[in-house]
Amino acid sequence: MTDKQDQEPSPILSLGFSPCPNDTFIFDALIHGRVDCGFRFRERLEDVETLNRMALESVLDVSKVSYHLLGHILKDYLLLRSGGALGRGCGPLVVARGNVDPGALAGKRVALPGRYTTAALLLRLFNPALTDFVYLPFHEIMAAVADGSVAAGVIIHESRFTYQGYGLHKVLDLGEWWERETGHPIPLGGIAAKRSLGRDALLRLERGIGESVDYAFGHPGEARPYIRAHSQEMSDEVCDAHIGLYVNDFSRELGSGGEAAVRLLLGRAAAAGIIPPWQEPLLIS
Repeated sequence: MTDKQDQEPSPILSLGFSPCPNDTFIFDALIHGRVDCGFRFRERLEDVETLNRMALESVLDVSKVSYHLLGHILKDYLLLRSGGALGRGCGPLVVARGNVDPGALAGKRVALPGRYTTAALLLRLFNPALTDFVYLPFHEIMAAVADGSVAAGVIIHESRFTYQGYGLHKVLDLGEWWERETGHPIPLGGIAAKRSLGRDALLRLERGIGESVDYAFGHPGEARPYIRAHSQEMSDEVCDAHIGLYVNDFSRELGSGGEAAVRLLLGRAAAAGIIPPWQEPLLIS
């Protein structure tokens, strides 16, 4: 037998991420073995709030989660430095049927794309007086605002590029507000991995996801079939705009600037009583 035949097969980890183009772009090379970090993966593609709730129940070994949700799971998970969505000019938007003053939304019903999304956290930090929320799948929010079911809605993902087609107006860019308020980029979603995997496995995962991002940037055409298979009705132009908005150098490596932004967001959320305080290390040491 050759050495290769003698080798044990790589262990399989469950890996959750969204079907959105930014995530399929990032994880294509890792899922399909174009980069190797010593693991094989059983992927689970779900909307972000479903992934958030799965992480609350510790269902997956590794998962994309909202930074809001991360604050609720730090006992069991930590944050990997690669694969996340963090940047400038990419925050959630508050939209309404007309040019509404954001201050006029107090006491009115606002649609959010999930209880544990960063969009929900940012709106609550922006105005704690907003308390009447309805939680809808992100792709249903624009229609709910357009038909008057809610006074306003917070939109994410590709909805940023399509809301005007529903006759809606941007009331507030929560990313711009955060950047103006703090000077930091906005942390939207990160990759959480179970602490129980151990330091060596976590470092290999962190490195492998970063290499998957590098591979995607170096060979963008190879990820296209995987992206298109999960992008529903999005055109190639919208897919490319989506990737361009949410995948950047922070996706390769969080870096000191990204880490500072995450710590500030979680710190403000804890101070506001939205997430519990935590003692565990946030990142792999």
